[in-house]
Amino acid sequence: MAILLGGLILTLPGLHGVNEDGTRRSVNFLQALFTSTSALCVTGLNVIDPSRDFNRAGQLVIMLLIQLGGLGIITFGTSFALLSRRRVNFTERLRVAQQVGALNAGGVLGLIRSIFLYTFVIELVGAALLAFRFVPLEGWGRGIFYALFHAVSAFNNAGFALYSDNLMGFVRDPLVSVVIALLIILGGTGFLVQLNVVAHLMNPRRNRLMVHSKLVLTMMAALLVIGTLVYLVFEWSNPKTLAPLGFGEKLLASFFQSVTTRTAGFNTLDYGAMQLSTLFMTIILMFIGANPGGTGGGIKTSTFYVMMASAWSMVRGRRDTTLFRRRIDTDTILRAMTVGLLSIGLVNGMFLLLLVFNTRGDVLFVNLFFEAVSAFGTVGLSMNTTPLLNPDQHIVLILLMFLGRIGPLTFAVAFNRPDSRALIRYPADKDILIG
Repeated sequence: MAILLGGLILTLPGLHGVNEDGTRRSVNFLQALFTSTSALCVTGLNVIDPSRDFNRAGQLVIMLLIQLGGLGIITFGTSFALLSRRRVNFTERLRVAQQVGALNAGGVLGLIRSIFLYTFVIELVGAALLAFRFVPLEGWGRGIFYALFHAVSAFNNAGFALYSDNLMGFVRDPLVSVVIALLIILGGTGFLVQLNVVAHLMNPRRNRLMVHSKLVLTMMAALLVIGTLVYLVFEWSNPKTLAPLGFGEKLLASFFQSVTTRTAGFNTLDYGAMQLSTLFMTIILMFIGANPGGTGGGIKTSTFYVMMASAWSMVRGRRDTTLFRRRIDTDTILRAMTVGLLSIGLVNGMFLLLLVFNTRGDVLFVNLFFEAVSAFGTVGLSMNTTPLLNPDQHIVLILLMFLGRIGPLTFAVAFNRPDSRALIRYPADKDILIG
C-alpha cells in the first residue's frame, strides 16, 4: 500500500522537473511506481534520473520514502502509537521486535525510542559533515538539502543520489567518500548490534557483547577487507576504473565500492566498465548483503556464516556447529539453509523471467543477472542497464525489490496455512543417500 501510494504521489506533475524550454518533464505511473518501490525498499535502482526528472519537492518525497523504508513501516507505526499515547499490545511488540532484530519483545518500546534518536542524530551529523563539501559546490539552500538527502540515503543504504553519475564525480574526494561509507556501515550494521556495542563500551563488566554482535562484526570486517582487495587487485590496471588514480585514491575507491556493494548502491566507479571477475565477486557480495536488523538487504551476513559453518562442520565430521564457544541451535541452521535456498530460487526464477522478456536480445546475460541480484539484495548498483530494460522487465525488478526487502521466508510464511499433519511424526529413514 505504501509503494502504491508513493507511486501515485510521484506521478503528480507538480513534483516533476522542468526542461530547458520550461516544460514539465513527463513521469508515467510505471516509472513512478518503480521509483517508489526502489525508495521504500531502500534499493537505489532507477529507470529515470531523480536529479532531473523530479524537482525539490519530488526529491523530498523520495527522501521521506527512503526514511520510511529504512526504519520500517511497523517501526514508524509503533512510534506514532507511542506519540498518541495508545497502548501497544504484545502482538504488536512481537512484530516490531522481529522487524528491528530484537531478541525479545520485553524492552522493544525503549529500543524503538533509541533507534529513532540514534538514526536522526547520525543522519544530522552526517549531513553536517557533507555540507562542508556540498554547500561550496551548490550554494547554501541547495547544498544543505543535498547534504541531508545523501546522508539519509546513505544511512538507510538506499543509494539514491542527486547527481546523474551517482557519486563518480567524488571518486577522489576523501570527505564525501569516507562520510558516505561510514553512514552506510552504521546503517547496515544493525541497530541491536550498535546499541549492544555502545552499552559494552560504557560498562564492559555489566554489558557483555552478544554472540550475535561478535558474529556480525567479524563478518562485516572480513567482507570489507575481502571486497577492498578484490576491487584493488582486479581493477588496478583497468584504464576505465582505477588505473588513472593514484595509490591512495585507488585504495579509497576500492574501499568505497566494498562498502557500497553490501546493499548501499552508491558508486564512485563505473560498474559497466569493470572486469568480469570483479563483477562476479560483486554479485556474491551483493547476495550476502548487510547485517540483520539494519537498513541493508541480502540474505544477511549471519545467514551466510551459519550456512558455511554448518557445512564445514559436516565436512569435518563434527556433530555440532560452534561459534565463540557456543553451539548453534539446529533450528537456526535450518532457518539459515531455508533462507539461502529460497533466495537462490527466487533470484534464479526472476532472472529467468528477465531473460524471457529480453525479446530484443540487446541486453547481455551478465547485465541481467547483475540487475537481478542487485534488486533482490536491495543494493541498487547497475551496469547502466536499468533504463534500457522494457516495462515487463521493470515489473520483474519491482517484484524482486519488494520480495528482497521483506525476505522470501517472511513472504512464504505469510501465505502458508497451518499443516494439520504437523501433529503426526513419522519414523526416521536413514536410507536416503546425499552427495
